[in-house]
Amino acid sequence: MRSEASPALRICAWAVIAFLHIPLALIVLYAFSAEDKSYVFPPPALTTRWFGVAWERDDVWAAIRLSFEVAAWSTALALLLGTLAAAALARSRFFGRNALSLLLILPIALPGVITGIALRSAYHTLEIPFSFWTIVIGHATFCVVVVYNNAVARLRRLNPNLIEASMDLGADGFQTLRYIVLPQLGSALLAGALLAFALSFDEVIVTTFTAGQQTTLPIWMLQELIRPRQRPVTNVVAVIIIVLTFVPILLAYTLTRADEPGPR
Repeated sequence: MRSEASPALRICAWAVIAFLHIPLALIVLYAFSAEDKSYVFPPPALTTRWFGVAWERDDVWAAIRLSFEVAAWSTALALLLGTLAAAALARSRFFGRNALSLLLILPIALPGVITGIALRSAYHTLEIPFSFWTIVIGHATFCVVVVYNNAVARLRRLNPNLIEASMDLGADGFQTLRYIVLPQLGSALLAGALLAFALSFDEVIVTTFTAGQQTTLPIWMLQELIRPRQRPVTNVVAVIIIVLTFVPILLAYTLTRADEPGPR
């Protein structure tokens, strides 16, 4: 049975939501501000011209394109490595299993600056020049964790009798994987991929240590805020990021909720 939340709890919940989302609402408001060099509240006038200015700036599109490509490759790498790791650790019992699980989760638990410094030191030691792929590897270190967590949780809930029945009926390992395991695992992998893509697209700290001279979208925004020229353009791009990351996060949340058992 479900019990109704008390008015005080509901007020607290709405207060937390306001605390988290009012700053986002201000970013959207300032994207329409006619003032181009400072944040004035309320804005002296509203305009949509900054959306046109942002649309025509090649540096904005180059940064968006780079961030999208990095996020796509990081997500693909995370899907491969995270799924394989989950398959190895979900049901197997061997010495060091818990230690491996901890090491897999550690990159997302550590502060981004620690991960960034560690990766930069590793690249320097191995004499690997900074490039597109150094960013991808850096992002994949924490994207793998998201995919792994989703995949291992689903595999542990998978009924082993289904796999045994498939084998008993003559299916080989590939057929069992294709017709039994992957359909059960599909939505979990999709949710993990969407979350990994959103995390990679927004990442700034690890990117700072691994990008070299390349400029992803979050790095571009940081540079624009340090040396402001047209602040409303930065806010317009921030609105674009909010929209681009909100969609995959919402889809991942919907998929995860759909797989949860209902109340009994």
